[in-house]
Amino acid sequence: MSYSITTFISEEEIKDKVSELGRVISSEYRDKPLFVIGVMTGSVLFFADLVREIDYNVEMGFIATSSYADGSSSTGKVQLTHDITKDLTGKDVLIVDDIIDSGNTAKFLLDTFRSRGAASVKFCALLDKPSRRQVANVSADYLGFTVPDKFIVGYGLDYAGKHRNLKYLATIEF
Repeated sequence: MSYSITTFISEEEIKDKVSELGRVISSEYRDKPLFVIGVMTGSVLFFADLVREIDYNVEMGFIATSSYADGSSSTGKVQLTHDITKDLTGKDVLIVDDIIDSGNTAKFLLDTFRSRGAASVKFCALLDKPSRRQVANVSADYLGFTVPDKFIVGYGLDYAGKHRNLKYLATIEF
């Protein structure tokens, strides 16, 4: 299949936004035991850059989710395929993901970690695509960019496993 890629959000815009998010998170969580959870695989680049912008010591871990039974279409039912084993009771938890799209994964993760006794659970997303929302009242507490309903790759997001390593975000036209 032939497609073209067009830069959508530059590397510099991403760096500026990640730095801004790091400052806000640092100021809001200072003196609190923050546990930052990255959602694999799309958030890895964003997660790594973001935690380096938080200017005090945090604990970190990764989870993986799946909602694709056949690999190409979402079932709407989210499963943890890799989980955190650390006891999060009494800790402030920040979930970091690449994008909020339907809202199914965000809601599932927020509900899951709230049920484990965390002091608080908040969500940080690089991108939000509200036009695709299927779950009401799901949003990011910390957000990089709101984007239109276009296929976006780069900076961790992929198309068929490709383009995650781009330093910028791009749209794909098929």
